[in-house]
Amino acid sequence: MIQFGIDRFLEQKPGWQNQQIGMVTNHAATTNSLEPSRAVLLANGFHLTKLFSPEHGLDVQGADGHAMKDGTDPLTGLPVTSLYSSKLAPSADDLLDIDIVLYDIPDAGCRFYTYLWTLTHVMEACAREKKKLVVLDRPNPVSGDLLLAEGPILEISQSSFIGRWPMPIRHSCTLGELALYFNAARKINCELEVITCNGWSRSQWQPDWGIDFVPTSPAIRNFESILLYPGLGLLEATNISEGRGTQYSFCAAAAPWIDGNTLARQINNLVPEELAAKPIQFCNEDPLVKYPGEICHGVQFEITSRTSFAPVLFGLLLIRLIKDLYPDHFAWKPYITLVNPTGKQHLDKLLGITGSEKLFGMPMYQFMVSITKLTRVPGWIKEVEPFLLY
Repeated sequence: MIQFGIDRFLEQKPGWQNQQIGMVTNHAATTNSLEPSRAVLLANGFHLTKLFSPEHGLDVQGADGHAMKDGTDPLTGLPVTSLYSSKLAPSADDLLDIDIVLYDIPDAGCRFYTYLWTLTHVMEACAREKKKLVVLDRPNPVSGDLLLAEGPILEISQSSFIGRWPMPIRHSCTLGELALYFNAARKINCELEVITCNGWSRSQWQPDWGIDFVPTSPAIRNFESILLYPGLGLLEATNISEGRGTQYSFCAAAAPWIDGNTLARQINNLVPEELAAKPIQFCNEDPLVKYPGEICHGVQFEITSRTSFAPVLFGLLLIRLIKDLYPDHFAWKPYITLVNPTGKQHLDKLLGITGSEKLFGMPMYQFMVSITKLTRVPGWIKEVEPFLLY
């Protein structure tokens, strides 16, 4: 069985075990036996004194994009400072009585999943306050195969909390590797240590680990959703439901005005070797989702070849297909969050490029050439190669 960074860390028992420790974590961060990391550290004598939580909160139940409050952890009794609120990084006061900061949060392998950017803000805070940061690394759930990385590479003009710095959407790295890369590339100068995993190879996917999938946020409930997320996450910028709040979350595309049979047939004709689409319908009463209380018709996706499936390319093609099928119904839609209060230009921020909606006005042949070129990132391998740990 794979050992996560937390498992190897517990074996090492560092000399600073009794120093004051702050930990950036959430309830999805567990040992390979599915025990919460923070509880196991306390049980093993580590002097944890406070916790910091990312988007969705410590319990990973907070709604997408909604500010999270400080609180107290019911499991450990420790105080919790939210890093998805009026502040995105620990303050000087937060770190004043801390000697070491630990970071242990599972990632989704996608640039616009915010846990990576919380890590970068923590790195900057630790550098400012001269605190050591120890990243307890975890495997990339959608493999570390860098040939599967997909762009576009983020333009710095589109920097936001769903993509601060240039990198592709699907990065094929671990958070430990990205921490090392950004520490050097952005000259953060954080005193950084990465505790690596054991037994993981870059060709392995989450089902290969021999460990049950732990939901990493309210909408990422299973391995299929994490595979599709880099593409179906782009639906946030449209009036197409991505299935949030249902069993189909990030595994479907639907709206009241879509004919599921027609859309499924079109998709199955276009990409028959990579995934299968089947008609579905659902209704969600949650007022925070698209079309609350309305019956949405659409398609559910099942990946049939994970090693050839390109989720970003597929997500762009899916939006174009629905836009062309339903020109009178399709619309771009603002996506309001704590870090983008107007919700405007959300597709630009997700893709990391300026004027992204213009792509969808191109003739189909030109569109396909453009998105194929955008999603190819051969230079990324060379960029991160010196920082790879596995």
